[in-house]
Amino acid sequence: MYLRCTGGKVGATSALVPKISPLGLSPKKIGDDITKATGDLKDLKITVKMTIQNRQAQTEVLPSASALIIKVLKEPPRDRKKQKNIKHTVYITFDEIVNIAQQMQHRSLARELSGTINEILGTA
Repeated sequence: MYLRCTGGKVGATSALVPKISPLGLSPKKIGDDITKATGDLKDLKITVKMTIQNRQAQTEVLPSASALIIKVLKEPPRDRKKQKNIKHTVYITFDEIVNIAQQMQHRSLARELSGTINEILGTA
């Protein structure tokens, strides 16, 4: 099961209940697991993959390319509702772009790493 949520926060548990309650799991416990897994990507929209087996849930974070780029920028957290259209003034080295491309290569549609690097540069 895939969920789109904000990192470091428990989203509305009302969104989790219809997906999780038929499986016999507690939405509060699942929300705490998601918060714990997404702690390093605070205030960024990320996808969480939940694998449920024998009424035990395992959470896996699938960050997008933009989330990884913002994480590399090391900017302080901001209020998404108040501050819009932020201009980033920090430079990223090519080695960091290659590192992000290697992390995203399994989800990329490119055949080679050079195509994935171009995708990351286009996102940036």
